[in-house]
Amino acid sequence: MTAAKDPKQHIRRTGREVVYQGSILKFCKDTIQTPDGRTEYYDFIDHSRAAACVAVNNEGKILLVRQYREAIDRIATEIPAGGINKGETSMQAAARELEEETGYRARSITPLLSEITAIAYCNEVVDVFLAQDLEKTSQHLDPDESIAPLFLSPEEFIREVSEGNIQDSKTIAAVTTWIARQLAEIRQ
Repeated sequence: MTAAKDPKQHIRRTGREVVYQGSILKFCKDTIQTPDGRTEYYDFIDHSRAAACVAVNNEGKILLVRQYREAIDRIATEIPAGGINKGETSMQAAARELEEETGYRARSITPLLSEITAIAYCNEVVDVFLAQDLEKTSQHLDPDESIAPLFLSPEEFIREVSEGNIQDSKTIAAVTTWIARQLAEIRQ
């Protein structure tokens, strides 16, 4: 097997123009120099970091949320997630979002994974935590939010993904990572 060429040695960004800046996103037009000397333009979205959690109750069920998402114009099923406020760590943000969106607080929260959600055109990183030992509190929703929490077993979650009912990439990656770790522990 021959070693692959390092694409970074042959492609380089020569410029970035911010076309629009919103509250959490910057839409950019990048100028790229290709190996053969051509100039190309790429769309790029600069996104502030986010945090999420896979919350699991004592019965091993996963706590998810159902909410309307404007981008797809329908209800989506996801793990609790949101932006990181100034002065917060990603772990603090994940814990806050869990309670705000679901009305549950985790007594135990540990890192699970960090993921890049749309690597082809966006640098958004979501730090995902495992939240356990849940206690019921109350939701604290923003005025524009309508969120319904629900619990699914791992088997129900896999079925919902395979039937196309759960399509959110951060949710699928995070929950399947947790399920894979559970299976690995059982096999040890």
